Amino acid sequence: MICSRCILDDTVPELELDERQICNYCYLHDILEKQYPGGKKATVALKKLVKEIKKNGEGKRYDCIVGVSGGTDSSYVLYQAVKCGLRPLAVHFDNGWNSEIAVSNIKKICTKLNVDLYTYVVDWEEFKNLQVSFLKASVPDAEIPTDVGLHGVLMRVANKENIKYVFNGYSFRAEGMAPVGWTYMDGKYIDSVHNKFGDIKLKTYPNFLLKHFFYFNLIKGIKVIPFLNYFNYVKERAKKILTKELDWQYYGGHHHESVYTRFFQSYYLPVKFNIDKRKTELSAMVRCGHIARQRALKEIFNNPYKCDQEIIDYVISKLGLTKKDFEAILKNKKKTFKDYSTYYPMLKRFKLPVKIAYQIGIIPKLLYLKFYTLLF
Repeated sequence: MICSRCILDDTVPELELDERQICNYCYLHDILEKQYPGGKKATVALKKLVKEIKKNGEGKRYDCIVGVSGGTDSSYVLYQAVKCGLRPLAVHFDNGWNSEIAVSNIKKICTKLNVDLYTYVVDWEEFKNLQVSFLKASVPDAEIPTDVGLHGVLMRVANKENIKYVFNGYSFRAEGMAPVGWTYMDGKYIDSVHNKFGDIKLKTYPNFLLKHFFYFNLIKGIKVIPFLNYFNYVKERAKKILTKELDWQYYGGHHHESVYTRFFQSYYLPVKFNIDKRKTELSAMVRCGHIARQRALKEIFNNPYKCDQEIIDYVISKLGLTKKDFEAILKNKKKTFKDYSTYYPMLKRFKLPVKIAYQIGIIPKLLYLKFYTLLF
């Protein structure tokens, strides 16, 4: 069973096909295309957003926050933010897994764009213990400690600097929509897994709980902006621009600027869960016409993920695991976020009320889309 429009198949959780064999992820993509249209409408929307940010930032040292990893997406966000005349503060969450290329890229882009950089370094022993906890939990969401931690840092820095706009590097045109069964994340989930499998207290890890959402987003009014959605973002084109103008360097694979992500996506997920995240990324590119469907299918079937044994051994060793420990982790019964305590059941109960509130105009469309995407 495979979508006739993209390349998502029945290995993807929550996949549903209609009578034309088009999947629900494609229809969600179309909803987001209406929310973030291209062409002249995108130009108008971007100018309006930039004007709003500049006005709010008057008298402040910075007017927006940009999370940077040294990868293509975040580097291009920073590049475009400066090009739009904004005054961003670049923020990096150092979890101990940066590749040398990533470190070099961050330094180059911040220097050449004349942007200040703030780096938050989480305690390594603490973060390592959290990552091992998620591996022992036997869930496919085992990389979310980085994503949640980064978001927590961005919101805390924005609040400290009195900045109301945080840019992320997400683009539905380049990344697609991750199935909730592959990548569910919330702060309660972090605590639940670590409380069960961890043995080091999380003191420096910037978790993001529901109370933080209410405080930073609703009370303080900090907005998270998917900045790349305002552009006709094509990753290959962005790489060329970054290389030419900022001496940026490609690192060989999607999100391979992080050594752990390289190991996680190209080895751990395919081997333990039969998950190939390229399917969501390539499907997004197919929907946008950035790549032919047959070419995307050929890429998946003819070029399976590869991970050097050297990288695998390095990650296992750095996590303080033996090969026997890791083999046991691979053999453990597969679980999902639903086997642990999360905010998900509560959010599900609000699904219908939120939909009704959107339909009668109580909540804005963007907030509804964010909620809908989370529960997809």
